[in-house]
Amino acid sequence: MRILHLAVLTILGFLLASPVLAAEPFRIGALFSVTGPASFLGEPEKNTLEMLVKEANAKGGIKGRKLELVVYDTQGDATKAVQLATKLIKNDKVSVIVGPSTTGETMAIIPLVEKEKIPLISCAAGIKITEPVKKYVFKTPANDHVAAEKIFNYMAAKKQKSVALLTVTDGFGSSGREQLKDMAKKKGIAIVADETYGPKDTDMTAQLTKIKGSKADAIICWGTNPGPAIITRNVKQLGIKIPLYMSHGVASKKYIELCGPDAAEGVLLPAGKLAIYEKLKHSDPQYKLLKEYDKSYKKAFSVEASTFGGYAYDSFLLISEAMKKGTTPEQLRDGLEGVKKLVSVSGIYNMSSADHNGLDLNAFEMVKIVKCDWELAK
Repeated sequence: MRILHLAVLTILGFLLASPVLAAEPFRIGALFSVTGPASFLGEPEKNTLEMLVKEANAKGGIKGRKLELVVYDTQGDATKAVQLATKLIKNDKVSVIVGPSTTGETMAIIPLVEKEKIPLISCAAGIKITEPVKKYVFKTPANDHVAAEKIFNYMAAKKQKSVALLTVTDGFGSSGREQLKDMAKKKGIAIVADETYGPKDTDMTAQLTKIKGSKADAIICWGTNPGPAIITRNVKQLGIKIPLYMSHGVASKKYIELCGPDAAEGVLLPAGKLAIYEKLKHSDPQYKLLKEYDKSYKKAFSVEASTFGGYAYDSFLLISEAMKKGTTPEQLRDGLEGVKKLVSVSGIYNMSSADHNGLDLNAFEMVKIVKCDWELAK
């Protein structure tokens, strides 16, 4: 009888413990440039992901599991990103990683996540992150060749046949420069100047003076702040009158603030629909989500939501969708690759085994800065 009694207690103990085991939090790791030169990317990403996790947990989590978010600040440093990614995997035992914020950091940690078989959803735009496809690596910003094509299509419509390039010498800029040169050839637009600048450079008048003499129809600057803001001011100082295009890497009001209202006036760029959602038709499939995100973010942080925070929002939605297929790293990977028609901040995602980004030209609208605000470019 004593043996039977012990057996019953053991079974009861197991049954009582099972719900507790099933309710173990689902751990999400995140690497963002919260401080440092790329903080304009990392801070809204961190804020957004923390906000969404808090909201989800208030509703009971996802699939009955509460979420546990572990965020580390990389300060935009690739070496630190690798160290912190290792910590997330080995010590924190996360099932998926969101970030990093920049292309250089992302490229640095790809060998690690591939080796450890942990899904990574990068918030950086460089095409090399997902092309060629890596089994465990995905990203939320549209590929830079998509942004380049959007600019060149607009230029073609405006009969602009030659362009001067001014790109930053970091991962994002180098990738963008490659895509711009390739896309210009496809679109029949001549590159008459090809200049670069360093991420920490504080004056680009020398490069712009050469560009001024090139007789280009337009300038395309490819980088993330503060460089593009400096270039925008330098363009005004030198009296350059041709159109200035920026990449999607400056699609936030921070860029306008850094430029100053007079310098930014008239600048054109491809931007996600969040920047101009109030000007969209209410029938647009993204409109409702964009409005709700902006409203929630303003309520939580007293500033409007940014495109960059949207990359973290998209990552959260992708994880939530993938969890329907299972919550182990392998199941999440398979779930991410199978995402179809997912309406999000940056666009409508359609992933596949051949495409770990899943966005097309519809992810961007061409916008123009008018009186310190975004307007749809005509």
